[in-house]
Amino acid sequence: MTERRSDATRAPENQLSRGSRRTFVALAFAAAIPVLLLSGLVATLMAQQQRDLARNAAVASATRVAERVASDIAAQVAVLEAEAASATLDRPDLAAFYAEAERLRQAHPLWATVELAGPDGAQVVNLLRSLDEELGPTADRRSFDEVVRTRRPVIGGIGPAGPVSGKRLVALRVPVIRDGQLRYVLSVRLATNAVSSILRDAGAPEGWVGTIVDADGNTIARTRAEVEELGHPANPALQAAIRRAPQGFYTGPTLEGSNVEVVYRTLKDTGGWSVHFGMPVAALNAPVSRSYAVLAGGSILSIGLALALVGLVGRDMAQRRTGEQARFALALRSSEEQGAVAAEAAELGTLRWDTVRERVTASARAARLLGWGTDVAEGRETEADVHEVLEAVDADDRERLAEALRRSLADGAPMDVEFRIVEAGPRLRWVRLAGRAPKLHNEKPPGLIYGVVSDIEPRKRAEAERLELLRRLGEAQENEQRRIARELHDQVGQTVTGLSLGLKSLERLLAGGEADEAGRQVQWLQALAGEIGRDIHRAAVDLRPTALDDLGLREALATLLRAWSRRHNIRADLEFLGEAARVPAAVETAVYRIVQEALTNVLKHARAATVSVSVEHRADEMRVIIEDDGVGFDAEAGARAPANGAPAKPRLGLSGIRERLSLLSGTLTLETSPDVGTTLFVNIPVPQPA
Repeated sequence: MTERRSDATRAPENQLSRGSRRTFVALAFAAAIPVLLLSGLVATLMAQQQRDLARNAAVASATRVAERVASDIAAQVAVLEAEAASATLDRPDLAAFYAEAERLRQAHPLWATVELAGPDGAQVVNLLRSLDEELGPTADRRSFDEVVRTRRPVIGGIGPAGPVSGKRLVALRVPVIRDGQLRYVLSVRLATNAVSSILRDAGAPEGWVGTIVDADGNTIARTRAEVEELGHPANPALQAAIRRAPQGFYTGPTLEGSNVEVVYRTLKDTGGWSVHFGMPVAALNAPVSRSYAVLAGGSILSIGLALALVGLVGRDMAQRRTGEQARFALALRSSEEQGAVAAEAAELGTLRWDTVRERVTASARAARLLGWGTDVAEGRETEADVHEVLEAVDADDRERLAEALRRSLADGAPMDVEFRIVEAGPRLRWVRLAGRAPKLHNEKPPGLIYGVVSDIEPRKRAEAERLELLRRLGEAQENEQRRIARELHDQVGQTVTGLSLGLKSLERLLAGGEADEAGRQVQWLQALAGEIGRDIHRAAVDLRPTALDDLGLREALATLLRAWSRRHNIRADLEFLGEAARVPAAVETAVYRIVQEALTNVLKHARAATVSVSVEHRADEMRVIIEDDGVGFDAEAGARAPANGAPAKPRLGLSGIRERLSLLSGTLTLETSPDVGTTLFVNIPVPQPA
């Protein structure tokens, strides 16, 4: 008993001991990480200082080389200026000048030729040709024209191939001035390899790539691969650096294919020449690379220590996390069960529509409502191909469903679309799909929509029954009006006719006596009886025009407009377009009543002088346009409620027209504004015969 108690006590003590050791190791790791990182950072800073020192040394070397190159070029120009002052050019004595220039060229091996040209650019002397040969114009007119303009020495760039030398040479030019007049331009043409020789002799450091570029960005000298590069434009990085500043650093590739860090300087008094020296980046950054390696090693070791620290801490947290995950899983299952119960109570189905994979995942009820998962067990999910899902949708509704999906994915707006599902046999069932694309961290998963499917067949059936009831009420109303019209015509009309005939007989009997007053009274009664007959006839026509049944819509409307125009002194025009065939009686009746109601509105409100009615019979619809030139009205203002809070006054005429059109699936469009009249556009579909 004592031994078991001792073992039970010893276990917590061992656990505490192991926990203390883990804490001590974690603290040691945490203290070692910043020491390693700090040592690596110090090594990196020292390497960067070494790199800066190397760059400063490179700047000093480049400056020294640039000064020596500029000094060499200046020495060549000085010799040329001395020759320009030669007495052989005073007379001038071209033969003596030719011999003297030849001696100078022999003394200066970098000179390719000496050239003497007049102010117009025509060469007079060129050591590459004898004095009696035709020489032609000088090459590189840009530097030549600058000497003529400034009368100062000019150092040109690499010019085009000369007509005499046939080579691209570098021109050093000085003016020859006598008695204040520019007599000649004296030029020395340096071969490009001569400029490269100047660059190499200037003392460039070993391993550096040196380049001289003229003011136009063309390479005129290079310490390596000069044949491939001379005369060609320098690389874009070099040209951009020259445009940016007269001196500095830039990094870019060289002809040798390696990245170099380039230090450059613009040469003084050379017309824009610049010298560039490329230092291999690998050699320049070697100390930094080594320090980065040290830093990377320290970082890797620190990461390893940090991972070990995370493992120790995570091990302690794992037990607490396990308990929390169990509670979260229990809460999640409870929430899912509650959601499933709510969806079942509302008789809804849920689905996930993936337009990228073209797959639809749905609950059992959603699959049954959509007509492609009738055998799925309750509480399970099923997956189907998009084409299989769309096959169950009625063909007339598929495009509308697809368009709703595309619009919801494109705009992020909620989707709400109703469509029909094809069931066994010819029966269709209405369902409704509402959903939207989910957002995770303000981003939408591509092509994914979550939705809820509901059965709206009872509501649609009720709406259909309501429309059918309204249609039957309209038919009953027309039948009743037809009956009343017949009775007024057949019964009341005959009675009034008999009364009129009797009064005529009475007038003849009294005509032989002295009863003048009785005769006048009889005449008045006769006129009254005629008026009663006309009123009864007009009422009968208003209730149901016989021309509509006997002659058709065209004649009925013509009779209506003719009588209405004569009665109210308003011009009325009628135009019929399209087929002359009769349409179903319901359509004819609707068009007649709509025109009749529109004429009543014109008479009450429009104060119009002209009314036009256009009826077009197309293959599948009737289009009616009723237009007047009256005062019009503000349609939006009429639809708004008054400021005092009272309800807006309904427009009964337009409401009646819309009610008639709703029974026939027709549409009404109204265009009006104050002082410009009103136009009604009516479209009524015409059923095709089976």
